[in-house]
Amino acid sequence: MPHYHNLICTQCYFERVPPARAQLGYKTCLTCGETDAKRVRHTIAPLNKSNYMLFTDPELLKQLNPKRTT
Repeated sequence: MPHYHNLICTQCYFERVPPARAQLGYKTCLTCGETDAKRVRHTIAPLNKSNYMLFTDPELLKQLNPKRTT
């Protein structure tokens, strides 16, 4: 029988990482993961005749409009 244990958060070293979250590859607890997610500024934009894409760099978002003069 395999031995499973909960990982300890790699940022706060206080809380345990839930097993489902650890299986997805996250090594932080929910509290630390939420603060990391709020720290990153992002926007979601639709691509022409395609899907939606997450942009964290404003320069990449500016390149979506080919008629932009500057």
